[in-house]
Amino acid sequence: MSEINEVIRSRRSIYPKQFSSRKVHAEQIQVMIENARWAPSHRLTEPWRFVVFQDDAKNDLGAFHAALYEKESGESFNPLKKEKILMNASKSSAIIAVVLKRDEIKRVPRKEEYAAVSCAVQNLHLTATAFGIGGYWGTGAMTYHPEMRTYLGFEEQDEVVGFFYLGYPEIEWPRKQVRKQVREITEWRDK
Repeated sequence: MSEINEVIRSRRSIYPKQFSSRKVHAEQIQVMIENARWAPSHRLTEPWRFVVFQDDAKNDLGAFHAALYEKESGESFNPLKKEKILMNASKSSAIIAVVLKRDEIKRVPRKEEYAAVSCAVQNLHLTATAFGIGGYWGTGAMTYHPEMRTYLGFEEQDEVVGFFYLGYPEIEWPRKQVRKQVREITEWRDK
């Protein structure tokens, strides 16, 4: 019990700018995805899909993402944001696109499918933490853009829910984080 408690309580978002050049191996990513697929899903729809980008492919994804941002942002275009998108791709050892693959017969509401995918991402992140690998789940407007979904090879009813950036931290693992106490977030009823 103490080991699982430690992994859960030490999970942190570690940003791509904090990653070192040390490579995350495909075998480790495979274990992360294996654990992600054991997340709960109502009626066992297993709505999660993963597209793993490494090496040149992750930089191609970053270039596509940055170009889409520049094209779609219009007057609100910020060159620093474009540069951050490119940097996130180049500094990451791997990027996992996380997609909600909608159950074809829609047996459960979309929000339940989204919750299941979120549980899968938590399993992915906890496994990365156990390996000592930093992870960051990034989202944003271009994540949800129809052209991103098409780029990844998915259909209109499917939804890109984020990109999970992986890399070994160049920084010391963050430890302290303030959370509300159990008594602040829980109401106990026994009658």
